[in-house]
Amino acid sequence: MKKIAGRLVGLVSIAPAFLLTGCNLEVLMPKGPIGAAEKSLIATSTWTMLIVVIPVILLTLLFAWRYRASNKAAEYRPDWAHSTAIEVAVWTIPALIILFLAVLTWKSTHELDPYKPLESNVKPINVEVVALDWKWLFIYPDLGIASVNQLAIPVGTPVNFRITSDTVMNSFFIPQLGGQIYAMAGMQTRLHLLANEVGDYAGASANFSGKGFSDMKFRTLAETPEDFNAWVAKVRASTDQLNMDRYYKVAQPEEKAPVSYFSSVDPKLFNNIVARYNNGHVVDNMKDANCGPNGTKG
Repeated sequence: MKKIAGRLVGLVSIAPAFLLTGCNLEVLMPKGPIGAAEKSLIATSTWTMLIVVIPVILLTLLFAWRYRASNKAAEYRPDWAHSTAIEVAVWTIPALIILFLAVLTWKSTHELDPYKPLESNVKPINVEVVALDWKWLFIYPDLGIASVNQLAIPVGTPVNFRITSDTVMNSFFIPQLGGQIYAMAGMQTRLHLLANEVGDYAGASANFSGKGFSDMKFRTLAETPEDFNAWVAKVRASTDQLNMDRYYKVAQPEEKAPVSYFSSVDPKLFNNIVARYNNGHVVDNMKDANCGPNGTKG
């Protein structure tokens, strides 16, 4: 008993160390409808699978205790080979769970299709995203401005993203808003998100892309319409302009790139970036990109 108590004390003493492992739970603190739907999907899937996991763990402990070597009262049945009740249980329960998860997956795959526009009475804002080494370029084609490593969006407004890469494959991800999707050279992927609350949310690449990958992060500023307009005015006050010549300098590999603004953008910049990898033919189809419906490689 003393030995067991000593082990428990040891486990408790190292428990705080697990809080320092860098575990990020932002995906479980959604600030938009897509993130909330994904959180619900994760929770539902987890609780469904625990229907099997918890009984298995408990029965394992029970069997180990019941049939321990020191328990002489345990019945020894070396010729036992079959139980219809057990067979029905071990086949029926997992089959029902798999069927439920299959229906859930089919339903959520279509509901959370990243290409599916969000229903809203508010006019959406368009943002073109370019993954570079090792930074993110955000182009606002309707506003004629651009920024590096800072994305600003108005709260309650759907955001229509067109995403590509001018380097190796990356993965565009804002955990609290949802919808991780690949950014690939010569191709466009699409994503539709919305922020319900004002906040400063983390964004990053979720796909390893070289030595500067760990610092390939950006901030997503979800602001009131008034604050967003003020941000747009601040960007337009910049003296830097993003034409093709300036873009080639911006696209050079850079680690820990600072936030920068461009008061004007070449309107053909995004399409030119996509077209340079496929002889002018823009690919805008996830099947062509060999991707599954959630933007992952399939």
